[in-house]
Amino acid sequence: MAIDLYKQGRIVRRSVVRQSKTTNVYHKLLIKLYKFLSRRTDSKFNKTILKRLSTSKLNRFPLSLSRIVRNASDLNKIIVSTATVTNDERLLEVPKMTVCAFKFTETARKRILAAGGNVLTFDQLALKAPTGTNCHLLRGPKEREAYRHFGKAPGQKGSHSAPYVRSEGRKFERACGLK
Repeated sequence: MAIDLYKQGRIVRRSVVRQSKTTNVYHKLLIKLYKFLSRRTDSKFNKTILKRLSTSKLNRFPLSLSRIVRNASDLNKIIVSTATVTNDERLLEVPKMTVCAFKFTETARKRILAAGGNVLTFDQLALKAPTGTNCHLLRGPKEREAYRHFGKAPGQKGSHSAPYVRSEGRKFERACGLK
């Protein structure tokens, strides 16, 4: 006699948002707030924000000011990012815009405010646009150069990660076969 396996022996993964392991109290409160909003409103925006806030810091990719200006279809909308907004010195002029993000670098915040723009936190966004109306969600690049260095230590067996080197010349960690 055969055993009736649940889902025919396939691995059943949970499709719900897992709890964040963060120790940041503000981050935990934001997750709690957006869990409530996603449950009480029929807005897909709040569910997306909750999912992105619940991801690890490694998976919340930083977003530069130049990328915001380039990708925002309408700068009159509130630009929302669940990651850190960083400054880009190559961008000469920052237009007036309203940005909501989990974190801002000091220079990015100064440049947005100097241009006459607004900087919002997620609790302020929840009061201003509880269903995400007039908001534009953006996220940073996934394939970053920093990912070359993650994983097993360089030099270990089976490692494909790159070492942090001060120079990439002929004499610097080239002879060992490291890239």
